[in-house]
Amino acid sequence: MNREALRERLKSCPEYDILVIGGGATGCGVALDAATRGMDVALVERDDFAQGTSSKSTKLVHGGVRYLEKAIMKFDREQFDLVREGLRERGYLLRNAPHLAHPIRLMTPVATWFQALYIFAGLILYDLLAGRLALGRSRLVSRRTAKKLFPQLDLEGYVAAVIYYDGQFNDARMTVSLARTANAHGAACLNHVEVLELVKIDGRVRGALVRDRLTGEEWTIRAKCVVNATGPFADAVRRMDDPRAGDMLRVSSGIHILLDARFTPQDMSLMIPSTEDGRVLFMIPWMGHVLFGTTDEPAVVERDPAPSEQDVDYLLRYACKYLHEPVTRKDVLAVWNGLRPLVFAPGKCSTQELARTHIIDVSPTGLVTITGGKWTSYRSMSEDAVDSACAASGIGRGRKSATRHLRLIGSRGYVPLGWQELARRHGLDVKQAKSLHALYGDEAGKVLAIGRTHGLMEPIHHAHPYIGAEVAFAVRLEMAAHVADVLLRRLPLGLLNMEHAKEAAPEVARIMGDELGWDGARREKEIDDARALLDAWQHGRRSGTA
Repeated sequence: MNREALRERLKSCPEYDILVIGGGATGCGVALDAATRGMDVALVERDDFAQGTSSKSTKLVHGGVRYLEKAIMKFDREQFDLVREGLRERGYLLRNAPHLAHPIRLMTPVATWFQALYIFAGLILYDLLAGRLALGRSRLVSRRTAKKLFPQLDLEGYVAAVIYYDGQFNDARMTVSLARTANAHGAACLNHVEVLELVKIDGRVRGALVRDRLTGEEWTIRAKCVVNATGPFADAVRRMDDPRAGDMLRVSSGIHILLDARFTPQDMSLMIPSTEDGRVLFMIPWMGHVLFGTTDEPAVVERDPAPSEQDVDYLLRYACKYLHEPVTRKDVLAVWNGLRPLVFAPGKCSTQELARTHIIDVSPTGLVTITGGKWTSYRSMSEDAVDSACAASGIGRGRKSATRHLRLIGSRGYVPLGWQELARRHGLDVKQAKSLHALYGDEAGKVLAIGRTHGLMEPIHHAHPYIGAEVAFAVRLEMAAHVADVLLRRLPLGLLNMEHAKEAAPEVARIMGDELGWDGARREKEIDDARALLDAWQHGRRSGTA
């Protein structure tokens, strides 16, 4: 369903059961959970789906190895429960979106045999906690074997390595799939619609005044319950309800850099369990490139924050420490910064100490706020939020969540090696067929049908497999409204190579302009806006500046 049709659906219902504010992982998960319980659901997102935190993760679906260590060393039940929940939800996510998520192997080099046995024992527990949803068995390997498996790794000073399994996924496309699946179940999830103010009736929050940021149109959405799922912006929405509301969150920033594929094997990732300042870093093959991150620094809440030069230098320093080949600024193809909403806990000295648990708050006026948590646990967080919304407003009593085994759009007819049939039937090269299969699953044929019918089979950039039909598909079925929506979220090009994304912007604007009726001035503005955003991320900001 295209954006215009969804806007009319959003405006047509006199009163929804639930209005969700926020189109990230949790918000879209809430909309899907509620819609599959048979409720009338609306969702509005001020920017694009996953434009904030949900598209800027480490692309890992994980239980949290570092949380398990904290749980054991500090006898922290909260951290232990977080790991157990994460491992369970990791299994569900990989089953429900197999085209977007898959297992990966990670290696951790160890300097002493005591450290080797300590980490290996922890990973055995990690596997046991996963139970039937485990992705593989952890193992301890010699330095010689580790060198064969990861030849780029500098193992001088290490005696062995530990290998374990976790999951990897495409976070931005996962969010869009959640929104689309919710819409397929009757919800009305729409991006680029902002909340101007909350509407109260008899002292209860009963909807919101909203504005379509593309058309300027304003209208009121009535709802029996409003759920605030705005991530780092949750406190700002809470203060729409009560200007005196205190902060629930501390926000941290984490940056990632993208490197060429030569820096790791394509079937092995690196996990650095503890840096000199206590952080955990990952170097992971992703989309034919290598992702490295993340940092963890206190931050202020802002939209599309630029990475700092200091954080980029920090990652480069650690890359050089662990790899044979020097890694320099010239090797950085892309960089981005994401904000994490962390539940405030008095007495904690740094954001690294805050648990990634989620909390749900119901205000005296009935506003339900869910915040904190982590990507992997979006589904259980959403289930908890809908349960709380039902209890707070009296809707949906007795209706249980149906999302635990719900396949998302793109996965229902997914076949793991289906790219081979795509290549054979449509005459595609292997790289192109694998890309379409991974991004769209069983909808890849729809993309190709658009390409054949409208002459959009050519790549939007010669160095990448993404074709013009994917841009049209993003507009027609995935609610993309800006060039940046396509380059940074529907396709991963802007997260893989920023220079190439800037070069592809005119072709993306041309196709989107044909689809949406843009004039020449609008096309140029879209190109300029997308390039300006990419430039801001690429060149970052100096340390100490906002």
